[in-house]
Amino acid sequence: MKKLFSLFIILISITQLSAQHSGDFRFSFVLTPQISWMKSDHQNVDDKGSRAGYNFGVLMDRFFGHNYAFATGLTINTTGGKLSYDTGEEVFSQRYNLKYLEVPLGLRLRSEDIRRTNIYGRFGLSPQINIQAQDGNGNSISSEVRFFDLGYHLGGGIEYSVGGRNALMIGLLFNNGFTDITNKSGFNDKSILNRFVFEFGFIF
Repeated sequence: MKKLFSLFIILISITQLSAQHSGDFRFSFVLTPQISWMKSDHQNVDDKGSRAGYNFGVLMDRFFGHNYAFATGLTINTTGGKLSYDTGEEVFSQRYNLKYLEVPLGLRLRSEDIRRTNIYGRFGLSPQINIQAQDGNGNSISSEVRFFDLGYHLGGGIEYSVGGRNALMIGLLFNNGFTDITNKSGFNDKSILNRFVFEFGFIF
């Protein structure tokens, strides 16, 4: 956790330094409840449940136009799901309680302000690295989960100005996985991670 905290401090420091030299940078703190589930392409592997989780951290926007920005950040993503595996002799379930360090890369588009409110949309890639993997009993299953995951995100919401550069942000995002996140022995399948994210943030 000390390393993760240090990364957050570095990101915030870089953002504040940049903001002193350009008005085109801004950052926000986000806390995002989410519903996650896993989906496999193998006929003997089925989705057996979702997981409620959360994502929190710092996002940074670098504007290259009045209403367009490159968006990135650093967040900790608590996610997962439940899959059942049919070996032909038995059927068993596996819960995946996963934690990732996520660095979203994308674009943010926003409308002009109308009565202190604007509408935004954002889309891009969601690369993340696994920092914890446990089953439903709290046992480590790191050997069954791949280190890297990649997907895309798409969504939007509203920003409400509370004065100056500060604003409240509320939105909804969908994250869809590209890559296989599991490494289950005996099953040559591709299991992806999907998420519906309810985005709440404060823009500085």
